[in-house]
Amino acid sequence: MKILVPVDGSKSSLNAAKYAAKLVKDFRSKCTITLASVHDDIGLGHVKQFVAKSVVDDYLREVSEKELKSAQKALDAAGIKHTMVIKRGNVAEEILNLANKEKFDLIIMGCKGRTGILDALLGSVAQKVSANAKQAVLLVK
Repeated sequence: MKILVPVDGSKSSLNAAKYAAKLVKDFRSKCTITLASVHDDIGLGHVKQFVAKSVVDDYLREVSEKELKSAQKALDAAGIKHTMVIKRGNVAEEILNLANKEKFDLIIMGCKGRTGILDALLGSVAQKVSANAKQAVLLVK
């Protein structure tokens, strides 16, 4: 079973990574986990006029690595092997594209992420992914 765990640095996404680790241990079967960090760079459009593309790329990579760190530590502590992917673009679309392209069986993600107050009950990314995914989607609080 291939499991995709999108991570955005939120408590909810860390809980999703921990739940994925527990699930893999409980299955005691050959499962793979891929942690994914996706950033929508549309908000940086005005900055790109004044700053080199490489500077924007480095900044987004650093932010992604920071967000992935706690989920990575949780999987390492559980002894679960994993891979990591960093993407840019529309967050929900990139998660769905990755899930389809790499033929993941399950997407486990936090139900609320960076947006917090704007999407109080269910995050807009989680909502879009769960509504449009071909795979099963498990949302974790």
